[in-house]
Amino acid sequence: MKPDALPYPGPAATAASSRLADIFILAKVRVNALVVATTAGGYYMATHDVDALTLVLACAGTALVASGASAFNQVHERATDKLMVRTRLRPIADGRMTAGQGRAIAAALSLAGLAVIWLGSNLPAALVALATLAFYAVVYTPLKRRSSLATVVGAVPGALPPLIGWAAAGGTLASPAPWTLFFIMFLWQLPHFLAIAWIYREDYARAGLPMLPVVDPRGTLTGRQTMLWAVTIIPFSLLPTALQMTDAIYGVGAALLGLVQLVVAIRFGVQRTDSRARTLFYASIIYLPLLWLLMCVGRR
Repeated sequence: MKPDALPYPGPAATAASSRLADIFILAKVRVNALVVATTAGGYYMATHDVDALTLVLACAGTALVASGASAFNQVHERATDKLMVRTRLRPIADGRMTAGQGRAIAAALSLAGLAVIWLGSNLPAALVALATLAFYAVVYTPLKRRSSLATVVGAVPGALPPLIGWAAAGGTLASPAPWTLFFIMFLWQLPHFLAIAWIYREDYARAGLPMLPVVDPRGTLTGRQTMLWAVTIIPFSLLPTALQMTDAIYGVGAALLGLVQLVVAIRFGVQRTDSRARTLFYASIIYLPLLWLLMCVGRR
């Protein structure tokens, strides 16, 4: 076939492709991959009798709920997104999608996800997913415009996916074990997002969002909090071994990983530069999957 005889995607196909791409941006598909991974991790840590179908449905449902929450967030933040370089091309902020369309997509994703989790696993898992959605969309998102504490509050829904997986596996949430996973995820997010907030502090200031590096321009509090959270996660990351969820090899590995991340956090806390913030950001990205890998391999 000659090159000029190749089928050309017409306007309708191009528009459909563009709309699909916008939905992916609205749903933050790449970012939510971490949500899926920690849901799977929570499921795996809860049981030695893994049901592949239940696991897949729990992860798929969680991904849909997380995507719905991200969509609700972008609908609510469309005005501030327009003012920030990193977010101004999001579909609603850029005008490629209306707020009404965004809400409809967000609702459809959220309801579908909750249904998949409930029908594919159980009601407790669906209720945890509903709490995650509500906390993210109703509590955290509006708080971002009002207080720097939003970063801490926003870490709560970000830490709940392992509990969705745990509950989906039939594990009880009334024991300390699943909450160790929650606190590991909760504490991990804080240095991670403080590094992001420092890198994009000018963007956040332009949008009027009172992130800690915006209200603390010298970065003294930002540095102290980063170091505090990096220290705190070390003993919490050792709890799976203390509770006999994992073997001693995990405990040693978790301690070493925590110390490496702490050194990076201290370097940023002492000298708050964009370069050191990026190093902390990447260190946190490496830390979490390695920690979960050690945990799953060392599971008892």
